[in-house]
Amino acid sequence: MPAAPGESSCAETSPGTTACENHRVPRPNPRLGYALIITAAVLFGVNGGVSRVAMGAGLSPESFTTLRITGGTLVFVGYAACFRRSALVRPQGTALLLAVALGLVGVLGLQLTYNVAINRLPLGISLLIEYLAPVLVVLWVRFVRREEVRPRMWAAVALSVVGLGVVSRVWNGLAFDGLGIVMALLAAVCFATYFLLGEHNMGADDPLRVILWAFVAATVAMNLVQPVWTTPDLPATTGGLGRLDGISVNPWLVIADVVVLGTVVPFFLAMLALRHLPATIVTVVAMLEPVIAVVLGWAWFRESLTPVQVGGAVAVLVGIVLAQTSRRVELTIPAP
Repeated sequence: MPAAPGESSCAETSPGTTACENHRVPRPNPRLGYALIITAAVLFGVNGGVSRVAMGAGLSPESFTTLRITGGTLVFVGYAACFRRSALVRPQGTALLLAVALGLVGVLGLQLTYNVAINRLPLGISLLIEYLAPVLVVLWVRFVRREEVRPRMWAAVALSVVGLGVVSRVWNGLAFDGLGIVMALLAAVCFATYFLLGEHNMGADDPLRVILWAFVAATVAMNLVQPVWTTPDLPATTGGLGRLDGISVNPWLVIADVVVLGTVVPFFLAMLALRHLPATIVTVVAMLEPVIAVVLGWAWFRESLTPVQVGGAVAVLVGIVLAQTSRRVELTIPAP
């Protein structure tokens, strides 16, 4: 979630690493960076289907979001207590405000709106709309920050808007649930806000501490909205849904998988990838997530798109890539 590690004074300690204050920073390894972000994208993509199974056991999107964020916080705190206790020290001043903002928008807001969207829309469509965030970012910096951008921005906006209209089949009203589309669009806004907030964290703090305290802020806020102790009783088993409906699984094991493999591990992998690759490359490679979600939706939940809708999805993806590369200044922004 946070931007790349701090730019404080570093000294070389061995041929492959440098020491920066309280933690070591390895030299960039592009191949490792690609492996990390591809793995994170796969885990995030698969997590959409697993999350559906968890909510299918009788959890509302709100209760599920509370469990996921609270569980993720406990894992982060446990890891920090064992391996990096300095991350448990509360940030001060603007660093604390940044962590709280990232927690409320980039963790709570994004996950809550996303969970509602995947519960009402095909997986691939939910993620496709959410990944309009880079387009929103480039529009913000162009018209609000008055930054100069490359002309390809206009092609990016046109492709994204037209492609999204084709995927949603606006000429037939809406092919999908209206509330689901609104929630996916709000997820895109939260995602874009998260990017913009992350830019202010370049070299400001230890990434683990930022993630940990962002999750703490999100946990506190989400438990005020939907306390974890109000979680309904879950059945002993739940179906796997779609083509796996005949398979019974323990819903708590599914939730544990979402917390560990769908939240904590991919967040860490994306953070580590930023040490080896520029953020623009990381965010473009992370677009494998909606592609994986489309394939997963077809293979697992029997979801499919018409050839025209597939063309619209491709247009959106191309527009996102153009938007991500249209800014003239290389900025370090966090991975999803």
